[in-house]
Amino acid sequence: MKQKKQRSSKGTKKNDRASMILHLLREFPNNKFSLKHLASASGGASKEGRRETLAVLDRLYEEGIVEECAREKYRLTRKHLPRYEGVAEMTSGGAIYVRVEGLESDIFVHPRNASTALDGDRVEAVIVHRSSDGKSEGEVVRIVERSRKPYVGVAEVGAHQIFVRADSRRMPMDIYLSKRENPGVCDGAKVAVRIVDWQPGSKSPLGELVEVLGMAGENDAEMHAILSEYGLPYRFEEEVERAAAAIDGRIAPEEIAARRDFRSTTTFTVDPADAKDFDDALSVRRVREGVWEVGVHIADVTHYVRPRSTIDDEAVERGTSVYLVDRTVPMLPERLSNELCSLRPHEDSLCFSAVFTLDEQLDILDEWFGRTVIHSDRRFTYAEAQEVIETGRGDYAEEVCTLDRLARELRRRRFKEGAIGFDREEVKFRLDEAGRPVGVYFKEQTDSNRMIEEFMLLANRRVAEFCSSRLNDKGRKVPRTMVYRVHDAPSEEKLDRFRQFILRFGHVFKASKGRAVAREMNKLFAQVKGATEENAVTTMAVRSMAKACYTTDNIGHYGLAFPYYTHFTSPIRRYPDMMVHRLLAHYLAGGKSADKQTLEELCTRSSEREAIAAEAERASIKYKMVEFMKERIGEEFEGHVSGLTEWGVYVELEETHIEGMAFLRDIEGDWFDFDEQRYEIVGRTTGRRMTLGDPVRIRIKRADLQKRQLDFELLLGKAGNPRKSSQATNAAKSGKKAEISRVSRRRK
Repeated sequence: MKQKKQRSSKGTKKNDRASMILHLLREFPNNKFSLKHLASASGGASKEGRRETLAVLDRLYEEGIVEECAREKYRLTRKHLPRYEGVAEMTSGGAIYVRVEGLESDIFVHPRNASTALDGDRVEAVIVHRSSDGKSEGEVVRIVERSRKPYVGVAEVGAHQIFVRADSRRMPMDIYLSKRENPGVCDGAKVAVRIVDWQPGSKSPLGELVEVLGMAGENDAEMHAILSEYGLPYRFEEEVERAAAAIDGRIAPEEIAARRDFRSTTTFTVDPADAKDFDDALSVRRVREGVWEVGVHIADVTHYVRPRSTIDDEAVERGTSVYLVDRTVPMLPERLSNELCSLRPHEDSLCFSAVFTLDEQLDILDEWFGRTVIHSDRRFTYAEAQEVIETGRGDYAEEVCTLDRLARELRRRRFKEGAIGFDREEVKFRLDEAGRPVGVYFKEQTDSNRMIEEFMLLANRRVAEFCSSRLNDKGRKVPRTMVYRVHDAPSEEKLDRFRQFILRFGHVFKASKGRAVAREMNKLFAQVKGATEENAVTTMAVRSMAKACYTTDNIGHYGLAFPYYTHFTSPIRRYPDMMVHRLLAHYLAGGKSADKQTLEELCTRSSEREAIAAEAERASIKYKMVEFMKERIGEEFEGHVSGLTEWGVYVELEETHIEGMAFLRDIEGDWFDFDEQRYEIVGRTTGRRMTLGDPVRIRIKRADLQKRQLDFELLLGKAGNPRKSSQATNAAKSGKKAEISRVSRRRK
């Protein structure tokens, strides 16, 4: 009995030692522990303690719980750590952040622990370390699914192989292509490739050719490359084109008879001079003195495109038209967008319309929604309509001026109710026949633009409100499923960051919630109008706002100050507008509330496609900016600081609004540090300070078309005179406005 008890005690001791070792390994899963350390931590570092520890480790090793990662160094095997599945986002340095749904922060993965994971891959990762602030560091243990997105780059063809140097900074290594399987790829070609494999130990992932886009530097090749990079098609498949060509464009007499006829009412379109499709028109007629009937007529796309048809499926896939610098990539084939659904002058056209009877005080005396037939009397460009507004003369002068007067009152009332006016100059390029930029200009927002905008907003708002509910037999409102365009109020956290930011310019932002924020924002925009910091302040104001999106859950549109808002007016170029047209037709016919889940899924997809299209549009603008400045390397320009990071200063040029970066390491005469709290760049020896809005002079140093990147050299001694102390910041500290700072920065 005594001997048995001793064996039992010895076994218990071993179990205790194993428990302590496992506890230590699990608490520090990224550490490599020596045998001596584990023996000491689990009960003793004597020879006997080491032997017992080694025996425990041998057993844990056999069970696959512990691994020997170096000579007599041990750690917990990764398969015994909790696994998290998520999407990998790669940085330019090869590190990865794994975005896991449900985790508060992404899992950071050092390049050495990333295995063969690439950007967009679905991976499994384990967390091996958590910092005191809750941030996680981990390792990728399995590639669940390779991303199917293509990478775009330039082919470098060697004697026996092809390597593709990717444009994206999210692909820091070259991609290997088999030369034997891709004999048609020539050196310098712009290609799209997809990753098919990456074996451990191999320097480059293996790719398959998706498409040869042309030669690098050619305009079409570069624009197609941008579209391919974002997974956007630049042509329609033959099946879609055939389906569009098969649509009967004739308007049958019985179709006209089933619609409200506006062909005898004065109707016209107002669009940019280079527009090819005209999807909205306005009609206007005097009902009696001081009372007008205004019709907002939108191309009836859903008359031609049926749900779940080939064309409708393609429209769902695309979600939106894409507007690059030199072209439009339409959501619908040209047969629809430029022909059947284009409200061309002197032709009968089928529309879905919102018609309002208004008095001079903008009270809506009556409203009507339904399908119509119109006949556009005139196609105005914005410039032509503006001339009529300014002179009071020209075609349909009375009608145009009446609409302008009503629109001004609509706009005045909208801002009185709390709308925010985010007016920013939009950069446009003049291109030659080859698509090369030869000049820069800014899109001007005129009264004719605002006239069209206000009536489109009115139609969108009233359609949203009409579809949101119905009256039951007892006169009570019963909610109905609807597709809304919503915009949430800004968070207090973002507003606080914005408040601290503008203090640097001597501006005080008092409001913190409700419509007071909108009033303060408009007041601020008026103060900074024409000042050097105007663009920086406007940019940060936009960033402080929530992003608008599509959803079936209405929260109103904060920026427009509308409790109900949707997109009804552009079904040629936005799929949600097609959804709204179908919902409106369904509810006008007395239909029951539509299926919420299906519509919400389509809303989510539309919001995602809209965001991708916006990124592609910005990429095309950036490319043209770099291309335009490529011929100006070595030239000097005036600008102002538009952004700050720990590695450089973003500068926006005054004349063109083109932006580039001056790296801190390249600034001569001092070492500069980024003070994140004060949002300033500070010279260590000179005490020079730079912050947003400061005037500077730069020299164009480098223009990298492949990376769409402009590098500037900051010329501190020539202009701008960054301050040794900030008047704006000092005044802000004392709660006073730095009028002298603001005035001194105003553009000459």
